[in-house]
Amino acid sequence: MTRFLAITRAEILILRRNFWLFTATLIMVLFALALTFAGSAPTGSLGVDMLTVSVASMTTLSVYLAPLLALMISFDAIAGEADRGSLALLLTYPAGRGEILLGKFCAHLFALSIAMIVGFGSAGAVAAFLGGAGSESLLALLRLILTSILLGAVFLSLGYLVSALANGATAAAGMAAGIWLVFVVLFDLGLLGAVVMDQGGTFTKSVFPWLLVANPADAFRVWNIAASDGVAMTTGMAGAARTLPFWVAPASLLVWPILSFATAHFAFRKVEP
Repeated sequence: MTRFLAITRAEILILRRNFWLFTATLIMVLFALALTFAGSAPTGSLGVDMLTVSVASMTTLSVYLAPLLALMISFDAIAGEADRGSLALLLTYPAGRGEILLGKFCAHLFALSIAMIVGFGSAGAVAAFLGGAGSESLLALLRLILTSILLGAVFLSLGYLVSALANGATAAAGMAAGIWLVFVVLFDLGLLGAVVMDQGGTFTKSVFPWLLVANPADAFRVWNIAASDGVAMTTGMAGAARTLPFWVAPASLLVWPILSFATAHFAFRKVEP
């Protein structure tokens, strides 16, 4: 039962040794602080506090950055081991493939969690120190941190999937970049084009909201926007966020990591060292 914890410990030591944990945390801190100070200007005109505007900006930041960091850390988890010739040795350990994958997942999710907590937490600390944080905005910040970790878990699992399917680390990197483009950029562009062509028809009113939350990146955005009046007002997406029942976006973001991890585990079982 605890064998995956040994894999987790080894992976965390590797992340510390190659400065990945430090680099990811530093990136999150710098972006979060920059958005906090740069986004504080419209607080007076909107009638919300500094942290509310910052959370709205950091929600958009996390949609792009959390999947990117997760894919960067996970794309060579299996393909990289195979390229280095260490996968055969790893499979001789008294741990099943599911335990190996779970150990890597826990270590990588721990690193992402540290980066999210320290990065977004620093923005909240600065806003609170300057008197620009209320109870609602602090709750929105906590929700942002938790959902960002969930979003990272989705793309960690997708990274393991491409790592198991690819012939090498280079191919896995290309597939991971493609996944990021599809989920974060191209999916939204496709929906936007369909809405423009539909001109307020059945697709826009009935199909579009469900397709939106089918994408984990958009489900993350909808969940954070729909749950806070202040964040919804600052983003201007209150109507789109509240078209669906509140449970739909959380359900999408909770189901995606389970399904993608199970698929990655199935693909890993087919890998020959």
